[in-house]
Parts: sequence; C-alpha cells; structure tokens
Amino acid sequence: MDIGTLDNLRIVLDPIGQVGVSLALMLVMFSVALGLRVEDFSFLRDKPALFLGGVFVQVLVLPFVTFLLILAMRPAASVALGMLVVACCPGGAVSNLLTYLSRGNVAASVALTATSSLFAAVLTPTSILVWSHAYTPTADLLRTLDVSPVPFLLQTTFLLALPLVCGMVVAARAPDLAASIRKRTTVLGVSVLVGVIVYGIAYFSPVLFPVLSVLGMIVVVHNALAFATGAAAGFVLSGLSATRRALTFEIGIQNSGLALVILLSQLEGLGGAAAIAALWGVWHLIAGGFLATVFRLVDRITKPDYDIERA
Repeated sequence: MDIGTLDNLRIVLDPIGQVGVSLALMLVMFSVALGLRVEDFSFLRDKPALFLGGVFVQVLVLPFVTFLLILAMRPAASVALGMLVVACCPGGAVSNLLTYLSRGNVAASVALTATSSLFAAVLTPTSILVWSHAYTPTADLLRTLDVSPVPFLLQTTFLLALPLVCGMVVAARAPDLAASIRKRTTVLGVSVLVGVIVYGIAYFSPVLFPVLSVLGMIVVVHNALAFATGAAAGFVLSGLSATRRALTFEIGIQNSGLALVILLSQLEGLGGAAAIAALWGVWHLIAGGFLATVFRLVDRITKPDYDIERA
C-alpha cells in the first residue's frame, strides 16, 4: 500500500467525541498545572544559561532539526505534519521519570518540563503553524482542510491556556487541595492519553500494518535524532553527566498523547499525522527505557560519585 494513502485518511469524530477529546486535552493540561510550583523555576535563578539553553533547544532547535529531517526524507505530507506536531509539543512527566531512573538531574528535568508546559499554550500552536507552512506539502495539505491560522491559534491556545491558568491558581491558593486531587487528575489524564493512543493505533490498523515498517522507521529515526539533539545540548550546556542525561530525556521524550489529541480536535484527525503520533507514543517509551538501562549499566561499571556531581 502507498504510504501517501494516509494523507486521505481521517479519524472522523461526532460532536460528542470532539467535545470529549477537547476536554481530555484540557484535563491533561490542568493536571500539569496543578504540579507547577514556584520552586520548579528556581533553576532559572541558579543556572540561567543552562535553563534558557534547555528551553531554547526544546522550543526551537528540535522543531528545526525535525524540519531538516523532513527535507531529507521527504515523507508524505500528513506524516511530515505528524512529525512537526510531535516536535512542537512539550515534554511530559515521562521525561522526569526516565531521568530519575537513569540517575540524572531530576531538578533540571522538572524545571524544563514545567517551563515547556507553561509556554505550550502559546508556543505549541504557533510552532505548529510556522513549521507546517514552511514545508510546501504540509502547507498545501492544511489548505485542503481549510485550516485558518487565526482560529487555529485562538482555539488551541484557549484549550491549553485556560486549564493551565486554572490549575496554577488552584495550586497557588489551595496547595493542599491541588496535591490531593492531582494524583486523581494525573491518573485520569494519562489514562485518557493512553486510551487515545490505543484508539489511534486500533483505528489505523487496517492501513497501518501494511506501511508499519516505513512509519516505524521514520519514528525510530526521528526519535533517535531527538535524543541525539538532547545529548548534544547536554554536552554544550553542562559538564555534568547527570544534567546531560536530563537534557537527553527532556528533548528525546515528547508528549505524543497531547500531539494526538491536538490532531484529533483541531486538525481533523489526519491519517499519517495521527499514526506518527500514536507510534511515537509507544516507541519513545521503549527507546527511553532502553537508554535509561544503558545509563545505569554504565554507572555500574564506572561508579561515579553522584552526590559530588549533582552539587
């Protein structure tokens, strides 16, 4: 089957389904905001160059590197769009977990995740529009969908910003309440995202499996490039391996569930794009887990002094 067939495939949701996906997106961002604390951003005061450098790589360098990869690979338009949407999404709590498991700098990871999540309300939809219009096939594809930039920006920013503001207000004024409900909302939000990914894979199964090897190769290469970008940023910005690991996971792990929800709610569930986001959601966990295991094996051999390194 021609992979270009995915450009014509849509996940069509009824009005109730569209509302449900939008609410799922807002729930996820609300859960993220409940966990944001002023202390998370103290890293900006303590190590501003590292902090700003990490945010710069997350927000600008990764989408740019993804764009260069698209120019080199020339995938189908919807597949390219999926790659760009994933790259423009913030990192997630998974990066914090993998940083912890690999004995990386968790404080740096949390600070960068919190910042990218906070900026996501404006930067994610803006970045998606900028980079997708920079590549002619995706720009042409969006025109066929009649995706108007201003309504897309306003709607997506609203869906991301409103729950972020509400969650941060609750966290600031009622921290005990935020802590008590965050576990439930996080579990529910993650469950929704996992459900969306599983649904996406199941929906695409008839057309996905014949082109799985091609899409899988694209996701593996793209994700490996993201990890490599994070590792390179770590070497440039820090001399500590723990911090380098944090940057590796922060750039290599993207919130693909969020990407899939944006595609379903705002971009008509484009076939190739949604398939890339769904596959990324599975693969980055496998690749990230493998990388964390490698780091721990390296530590077992070299036995570094973590307390000194993190000081």
